[in-house]
Amino acid sequence: MSPATFLNRQRLDLRPDPARVVVREFKPATEPRDLNATDRRRANHIVERVMALDPETAAAQLAEVLQTFQGRHRNLLDIFEARASEMEGAFAAHSSFTQDQRRLIGAYFLHEYSFEAAALFNPSIVAHPDQSGAPTGGRRFILSLRAVGEGHVSSLTFRSGSIAADGNVTIDPSARLASIPKVKSRISGPDGDELELVFSPDEDISERVIFPVTQSQSNGIEDVRFVQFSDGGQDTFYATFTAYSGKAIRSELLATRDFVSFRMSPLTGAATTNKGMALFPRRIGGRYAMITRQDNENLNLAYSDDLHSWDAGFAILKPRFPWEFVQIGNCGSPIEVDEGWLLLTHGVGPVRRYSIGAVLLDKSDPSRVLARTREPLIRPEPREREGYVPNVVYTCGAMRHGDQIILPYAVSDTFSTFATVKIAGLLDIMEG
Repeated sequence: MSPATFLNRQRLDLRPDPARVVVREFKPATEPRDLNATDRRRANHIVERVMALDPETAAAQLAEVLQTFQGRHRNLLDIFEARASEMEGAFAAHSSFTQDQRRLIGAYFLHEYSFEAAALFNPSIVAHPDQSGAPTGGRRFILSLRAVGEGHVSSLTFRSGSIAADGNVTIDPSARLASIPKVKSRISGPDGDELELVFSPDEDISERVIFPVTQSQSNGIEDVRFVQFSDGGQDTFYATFTAYSGKAIRSELLATRDFVSFRMSPLTGAATTNKGMALFPRRIGGRYAMITRQDNENLNLAYSDDLHSWDAGFAILKPRFPWEFVQIGNCGSPIEVDEGWLLLTHGVGPVRRYSIGAVLLDKSDPSRVLARTREPLIRPEPREREGYVPNVVYTCGAMRHGDQIILPYAVSDTFSTFATVKIAGLLDIMEG
């Protein structure tokens, strides 16, 4: 049986939109990161220039800034105030300033960032925690996506949508505005910071953008793999992701129950020093289980009693077919079906072409590979070959709905689209 008989590519493309912007902190190029007694010199020069404005000119300048930018952001004056509070070190040499001057100073140390101007890719999908308004026989979902803007900095953004009873996928219109969360708490530890990030519940899910907030993430939050994890009758949405500092990578963890408040934590252990960790959606034999990649070639299985600490585990899947001879990796968390755990994989073949396949793991012992696809489910079609990284199809997680798998996937590291896969047809073509 050919994949064409049970796989349906949907002509639904999510493309990057450079008009969507957030306000982020701006640090002049020659200003070091930490404002100590020497390093704050340039920041003080900017402050001094603002302080030299008479009150009428400062008020007029602030009004002009608001007129130019207020329609593009929520609560812009509050954002200016918050940034001014972060710049207290630069105010130390100044005895007094007006409220307008303070807000204007905050504005000088901010900039707009088009967070998805370059790419919107590597999606994962989970059921929406609020199923009100779901179509009859269908389901609402939340899609997470990797967004890339200036400087190739990756962040996490979201969309919502619905799956109809027949498997047709629709995406809700995205909000015009976008925002980053408040850091409600930060606890520093020997392995890194644990943070609580909070958005306003009044914001649409598509407005919410999570940017790097720690040194380990400073150059990107990449390839977020969400899974709906059930434990003791309670569901939590966990996501593993790659934190990139510009020099090193490591895996970290994000957790939420409502997609409004998020807890971000470091992970420890040998398995976390690489990319591509994917958590099983429930415990197995009383323990957490994770698919990992340690050697950039094979897939490992690891178990842990502690969600935040992971040893390297052991290899369970190695390249076998020509389309995956270079390396294999996971394409999100395993999906439970009657026959076992369905794990989507990516394989890298000739001319570094990425394709998507699948394996079936034993339900009680996932180290046992029961079957796998000899040929890929999805190869880059002609329209999917061109982009920032040519010849790549890739996903960070699919979702089961009835007898189908809803599979969002990225095209050449540029935009995202969808396919639906009949489970029975997929299992029929898999070989032991």
